[in-house]
Amino acid sequence: MDILQLERSTTKKVTLRLIPFLFLCFTISILDRVNIGFAALQMNQDLGFSNAVFGFGAGIFFLGYFLLEVPGSAIMTKIGPRKWISRIMVTWAIIAIFMAFVKTPMQFYTARFLLGVAEASFYPCM
Repeated sequence: MDILQLERSTTKKVTLRLIPFLFLCFTISILDRVNIGFAALQMNQDLGFSNAVFGFGAGIFFLGYFLLEVPGSAIMTKIGPRKWISRIMVTWAIIAIFMAFVKTPMQFYTARFLLGVAEASFYPCM
């Protein structure tokens, strides 16, 4: 087997195994980010959130994301992508589930910040 054939075989395996999974992960990530906007239509009314409370809660996600994006990527290089990406997905899912139980602005802020922290190194690690 020559080098070129090995390269083609490896590229084909990576394309068939990783690209569909990565596409699904990135799609879920984008849906997660825009989902808060759709939730606002009913959530603000049901929970009595003002536009300022909602805007701050939606924006605080990016503070957690910003603070831990680089450190999360550094941790990934130490413990390995398989474990770190699994950790990202599991904590991301758990915190997203907890979002259903938010009742107060402080719970909303905390959940959104933690969601940003959990998801922080997703893009760089992928």
